[in-house]
Amino acid sequence: MASTKFIDPYLDPETGLLRNKVGAQTKVALDEAEGDLSFARLVQLMDHPVKPTGDLDELRAIHHHLFQDVYHWAGELRTVDIRKNVEGAQFFLPVSMIGRAAGYVEAELRADNELRGMSREQFIDRLAYHYDQLNYVHPFREGNGRTQRVFWNRVARDAGWQLDWRGVHGATNDQASRAASEQRDFGPLREMFDQIVSEAAPQGERDAAWRAAERARLSFPTSATEAARQPQSGPSSTPQARTTMHMPGQKHREPSNGRPGLSR
Repeated sequence: MASTKFIDPYLDPETGLLRNKVGAQTKVALDEAEGDLSFARLVQLMDHPVKPTGDLDELRAIHHHLFQDVYHWAGELRTVDIRKNVEGAQFFLPVSMIGRAAGYVEAELRADNELRGMSREQFIDRLAYHYDQLNYVHPFREGNGRTQRVFWNRVARDAGWQLDWRGVHGATNDQASRAASEQRDFGPLREMFDQIVSEAAPQGERDAAWRAAERARLSFPTSATEAARQPQSGPSSTPQARTTMHMPGQKHREPSNGRPGLSR
């Protein structure tokens, strides 16, 4: 009889680690190699950014560039359903819905003019909403946080703002993201962004010193920001989590706490 035990195709069965190009045999070695190599690629992105399309293609291009030295699947959408390896954490969006949902996220961001022309308060409010939308899609097996930070820094810069992620601890981001995703409470995300949003330097004033500071604002320890991901351990099915998103043209539903947000 064929085994029904779920096997995560991303993991090396001998080490239990993500299959990688660097030959890492321990989590420490993989974290160090991934951190060093992805940071070197991040420096390249500062001077030669990917095409700013505001969609899944941009995210895939960022992810591929950051992790091309570490994972063979860099830039590819995940093929397993995953959730944070934290007690009570819900699954992210099911694999079957990633493409469609990413299209909704893109459409809503475009409808908001990619956050341009807003006051600081409006920018923070809408950034929290769109950040939650994209975070729920979670298109990659690993590296979503770093990819999204590059993406949102680009969106913020084009809108006249900059984000300094150095003050955001992994636990703070995780708790704020869970509050938005599971309780539809965007307050913690707004508070988080209120601490890191400032006006961006005008394009003509972005010299070498500014670029160096921008790289520092994007950097953060891997282990502190992206908790281990737990794939779904069983045949594909719809995980018990929010599985629908607000579609362009639909009215937002009012969740139990009275905050506008995703359909439940």
